[in-house]
Amino acid sequence: MPSTNPTKEQIRKLKTEYARLCKGKESLLKIIDESEVSESVFNSNAIENSTLTLKETERILLELEISRDISVREVFEAKNLARVMEYTRSKSGDADLTSELLLLLHKMLLGNINDDYAGRFRRAGEYVRVGTYIAPAPEKVESLIESITIDYNVDEETYFVDRIAKFHLEFESIHPFCDGNGRMGRVIINYQLSRFGYPSIIIRNKEKRDYYEAFGEYHGSKKTKLMESILSLALMESLHKRLAYLRGDTIVPLADFAKKQQKSLNTLLNAARRQTIAAFREKGVWKIGNHDLKSHS
Repeated sequence: MPSTNPTKEQIRKLKTEYARLCKGKESLLKIIDESEVSESVFNSNAIENSTLTLKETERILLELEISRDISVREVFEAKNLARVMEYTRSKSGDADLTSELLLLLHKMLLGNINDDYAGRFRRAGEYVRVGTYIAPAPEKVESLIESITIDYNVDEETYFVDRIAKFHLEFESIHPFCDGNGRMGRVIINYQLSRFGYPSIIIRNKEKRDYYEAFGEYHGSKKTKLMESILSLALMESLHKRLAYLRGDTIVPLADFAKKQQKSLNTLLNAARRQTIAAFREKGVWKIGNHDLKSHS
């Protein structure tokens, strides 16, 4: 089901302002992107059941000591994913999405973790399932990936969020790799967004129930509505955050704003989750800029 017109219009308005304010502030945007790497790595790995906390992820990426014993695998999962995110951000303007690019990114992702699986699709005998869902036979993987990448690249009529949502659902349903499919899929979302001129988004571990439900909806009825909604809300949140910084707003926790304005925090949190106010999260804390505060005072 296509994204609704009100959602499209809200994203269009945010993108217009974002494009206007970006000029001459590339260094600020780079700082924002860099500041989000650890949070993005933490959430993507946590969805895959990593035991690392956000603080531990930050310390690993900064090459600092950790206070507890952590497996070598989890250390490399954090470092490799950060490296892939940074690589795709720098290369997003270079080429369309292809099977060759997917294999290159996967090799970077699984290097020093499982070199036998890194940089290749599933082979004969390598079947996988996610819960009760059984992915297509390995012999079909290469042709299926080729098909969805071609369909994605030639489709110029479908709304971009809907295109990305459908590709993500199809990619994860194919589950082309023996390991790393979820992390790869979320990296690809941001590669695709960047090619449309949009900032990266974070799909958060705390909301993985809805995320998994979107796959269930797709497997059961081929519906894409829930994934479209997840991506749209995450994109609006990302744009709201960048606009607050680009405008030079004073940014405060939403809880402080609620107290100062004598408003219900729960009501504001619900509005933030629906993105009907210009709120966004940093390290899991909802915040808001003073540009939006004026409209609520």
